[in-house]
Amino acid sequence: MTSEEKPQQWWSLTTLFPWCYKGHDQPPPPPDNDVPMLVLEPMPSPQEVDSRFTQLVNELGLPEQKKAAMFALPTEKKWEIYCFNKNDAAEDRGATSWPQYYINQLNSMAVIKPVLASEEEEQVRLKQVNGLKTALRTQPMSFVTGFLDQDGLSCILNFLKSMDYNMAESQIHTSLIGCIKALMNSSEGRTHVLEHPESINIVAQSLAAENIKTKVAVLEILGAVCLVPGGHKKVLDAMVHYQTFASERTRFQNMMIDLNRSTGRHGDDVSLKTAIMSFINAVLNQGAGENSLNFRIHLRYEFLMLGIQPILDKLRSWENSTLDWHIDFFETWRIEDEFEIAKRFKTTHIDTKSATQMFDVIKSKLSHTEAYPHLLSALQHCLIMPYNNSRMSVQYWVLLDRIIQQMVLQTDKGEDPDVAPLGDFNLKNVLSVLMKENEMKRWKEEADEMRKEHQKLQQCLQKKERECESKSKERDELFEMLKKVKTKLERESDEHKRTKQQVEELNARLQQLSSSSSIPGGPPITPGGFVSPVSTPTAPGLTLGMTEKKKNIPQPSSPLKSFNWSKLPEAKITGTIWKEIDDKDVFKVLDLQEFQKTFSAYQRSAKENGDAESVKKVKELSVIDGRRAQNCNILLSKLKMTNEEICQAVMSMDDQEELPKDMLEQLLKFVPEKSDVDLLEEHKHELERMAKADRFLFDMSSSTRIDHYQQRLQALHFKKKFNDRMAEVKPKIEALKLASSEVIQSQALRQLLQVVLAFGNYMNKGQRGNAYGFKVSSLNKMVDTKSSIDRNITLLHYMITVLEKTFPKAASFSKELQNVPEAAKVNMTELEKEINTLRSGLKSIEAELQYQQKQSSQRPVDKFVSVVSQFITMASLNFSDVEDSLQEAKDLKFVKALTHFGEDSSKQQPDDFFGVFNTFLLAYSEARQDNEDMARRQEEEEKRALAEAQLSLQKKKEREQRMRKATSVEKEEGGEFDDLVSALRSGEVFEQNISMVYTGRKRSFTYCILKSFISSNNKLKY
Repeated sequence: MTSEEKPQQWWSLTTLFPWCYKGHDQPPPPPDNDVPMLVLEPMPSPQEVDSRFTQLVNELGLPEQKKAAMFALPTEKKWEIYCFNKNDAAEDRGATSWPQYYINQLNSMAVIKPVLASEEEEQVRLKQVNGLKTALRTQPMSFVTGFLDQDGLSCILNFLKSMDYNMAESQIHTSLIGCIKALMNSSEGRTHVLEHPESINIVAQSLAAENIKTKVAVLEILGAVCLVPGGHKKVLDAMVHYQTFASERTRFQNMMIDLNRSTGRHGDDVSLKTAIMSFINAVLNQGAGENSLNFRIHLRYEFLMLGIQPILDKLRSWENSTLDWHIDFFETWRIEDEFEIAKRFKTTHIDTKSATQMFDVIKSKLSHTEAYPHLLSALQHCLIMPYNNSRMSVQYWVLLDRIIQQMVLQTDKGEDPDVAPLGDFNLKNVLSVLMKENEMKRWKEEADEMRKEHQKLQQCLQKKERECESKSKERDELFEMLKKVKTKLERESDEHKRTKQQVEELNARLQQLSSSSSIPGGPPITPGGFVSPVSTPTAPGLTLGMTEKKKNIPQPSSPLKSFNWSKLPEAKITGTIWKEIDDKDVFKVLDLQEFQKTFSAYQRSAKENGDAESVKKVKELSVIDGRRAQNCNILLSKLKMTNEEICQAVMSMDDQEELPKDMLEQLLKFVPEKSDVDLLEEHKHELERMAKADRFLFDMSSSTRIDHYQQRLQALHFKKKFNDRMAEVKPKIEALKLASSEVIQSQALRQLLQVVLAFGNYMNKGQRGNAYGFKVSSLNKMVDTKSSIDRNITLLHYMITVLEKTFPKAASFSKELQNVPEAAKVNMTELEKEINTLRSGLKSIEAELQYQQKQSSQRPVDKFVSVVSQFITMASLNFSDVEDSLQEAKDLKFVKALTHFGEDSSKQQPDDFFGVFNTFLLAYSEARQDNEDMARRQEEEEKRALAEAQLSLQKKKEREQRMRKATSVEKEEGGEFDDLVSALRSGEVFEQNISMVYTGRKRSFTYCILKSFISSNNKLKY
């Protein structure tokens, strides 16, 4: 179906729809005598006319703007248009109105290729292809949709791929490109073309044809595709494909040849040169080129390397306004981009043809920076690259060029807006590896230095922190204790006054009784009113011990190792086997020299070789147990303090915070025992030879250095641990008090128990029913009662549902029992044991304080009395408060809570009683979550069922409206694909880009030169 066959249809469409062909080539109207007379049918009601006219407009697939113009026509005009279209449709009901007809024709033309086709056969084929092009433009959208659904696009592309030389140079080739162009006028057709994996590549292959119209049509399609979202990258890929197809040395090579050609078949054809320039501007300034200066510089340099600048200078002699506009646009953006690049280096111009100037600019930018050595390294390695004329040496420079291109173009995501020349080369990953290596090296050096400095500062800081923390705690405790002492003194003063008054009253009564009557045999009463004490005879002193008889035992000439035994005193050997044994007989036969050599206290090396070094080596004296000595050495190595420093710390009660708590615990394990002291005293004249552990035990056991070393160490350890132990006890007592008050005062819990009581009485009959209350342990048995409908639902789940609906405050009863979980952890036996331990510890320290106060000779460094006196004062008051608090929590709060719930106060412990509530809280929370999950699942199922119903209804509507929605509305700005081609050809699409050059720019000298250059040309359109 062509325009020659049906001129009346062209007339009707162009006359009735002039806005549909705005900007396109319109066929001239036929002569007046050819205009057919249209006989209109009787016009129905306006509503019926609007309904039919709406269906007609939807089938035409017009843009929204043109649809609005059509709907604004009068009703009579709408009916006239509808009748015209109905008559045309009746005439088009032949075979040519079906897409399959044209698909069959294309397939047959692609398969049957006559060697010598006559001119008539060529015309028939051309008429068939032109008919398809006309049908794709004029038929309703249902025709285009059917053509695409029957894979008509693949038929056109296959025909393009299979054409021989003669066919490629014929008008059929141009018409086939026109078919693709017509197909892309609709959004559905354009989507199919862009989504086809080979469509743009096959279209680009048509650039190899010598036919000017074919080249122009292809360039217009490729340029317009650059304007479509996602099309720019496809065009660049297609040009790389064409490079391989046409055996080009580099991309765009044949295009530059056609642009430069001034002789031959199309040497003077301005339309081809205009199409090439419009394509170049579209490739440079669309897609990634809209926002990326680097991309424009990169791609423009590719054209400059192909010699486009002298070609453009030569093309100005053609004096064609449209061509000159595209040339001016190219040069304007080139000057602007070069100006922006120059600004990066703080200069006005960079001659990119001069390698020397470019190197000088880069050198001045990188001088005195960390990157400059790497620039020199790169140049040095370039010097040693192969320079022979072999093909391999050239590829080295190609590789270097492509690596730099990737560095400039790749985005942060590793994507390249142009065809990636190195495949999987990811610049971001490479840079991250290099940065990590450099940073790791620098960080390692800095870390080593900082680690050393940090260790020193850390040690100093820890020491100061310990001092500050200790002083701060002491200060706070002192203030707190002073307040408590004041309160306690006031209370005791009042009690003392009352007691004194009572004593005076009792004395008066006693005086009255003594004067009125005397008690025979009674003790005399003193004037103060007290009974005089009766003296009791003192028992004679008992002998505490007996002096043991000295045995005649040979003495060794040098110290021996000790034998760690437990000996029996002489008084206990009577009647035992030891009474019959005498070791004198053994000494007579024993080789004492060998024994002395074997068990000497001096440690000798394994090999006595008589060398000078072994002779000079000092022998260490070790008399304590080997394992004990080894553990003691480990402790001293961790402590990193000398014996003198340890003594100073113990004497000063560690006022410098040098002894951590864990080290004090270890030191208590190595307090010198009596057996150690006896052995060490025997060798006190050999102090220099003593091993490290032996010397430590000797120094700590010496009364001249530390008196009562063990007692002092225990007092210091108790002092350091006291606050921590009190901090563990107080929260437990506080939790016990608060939890007891919470379960008594909670109204929500009261309401919950009321509901449970109602449930139980309702469910239970006989002796189990008719209850006035229940034990709280029964709460945890609710989970054992299962629903007869769903075994996953228990009485607890049901109760939660009832509470949330009927008693919402009771449903959140857990908020009123915040301290119950902590109280459930309190074990009263362990708590009282800890209190007793603290009490006995304080008594031991008080006894040691009394002993130290009696010592007359105290060294200045000894701070035991002052430090411990202050500590006992504060600790005693603090401990007294804790005891009172425990007594109150135990005897008042907790017992009251047990009584409140009818529990036996003599058997229940806090962890048992509150453990019941804690277990119930956990079960309640889990059951509540189960209810929420079940409700959510039910809601999701309802939503899913509703969504399925809506989806079914939507599918039904889509099936009913499928024919009306076969056409898709144009959504891209700018209208149809033909409008994009026209705007690209005239340069209108670049008007916004050229205006951006002058918007918001500073009036620099370079800008003024640029504007005067463009204005003098008088061919730019703003």
